[in-house]
Amino acid sequence: MSDHTHDSGEEHIGHVLPLSLLVKVFGGLVLLTGLTVYTGTMDLHGFDLPVAMVIATCKASLVCLFFMHLKYDKPFIGMIFLLSVLFVGLFLAFVTHDAGQYQGDIQAYTSEHLGGE
Repeated sequence: MSDHTHDSGEEHIGHVLPLSLLVKVFGGLVLLTGLTVYTGTMDLHGFDLPVAMVIATCKASLVCLFFMHLKYDKPFIGMIFLLSVLFVGLFLAFVTHDAGQYQGDIQAYTSEHLGGE
């Protein structure tokens, strides 16, 4: 029988975080969620999506850094995460810009064919 251990020469020890740190991170996530709800009720004059994305990115970063232990991993893994977030942000920027280009056509079609506003 094999005990399914890998002998890589390094002993892996998990990162045990103090409960106080986890509670602080949880509190930050709750505050950011409250901020998301609060800004969702406001008219930010076209900046609704960017504000929501910044708050969501902060929340995702807290989860990845502390609950997924990315803060304590190798720097290369953090760089891959950062590049992934930047790529997704760039992708969303292009999508939202593109959607703004044909929004008038969609509203005209809706008014004409579906009896909308």
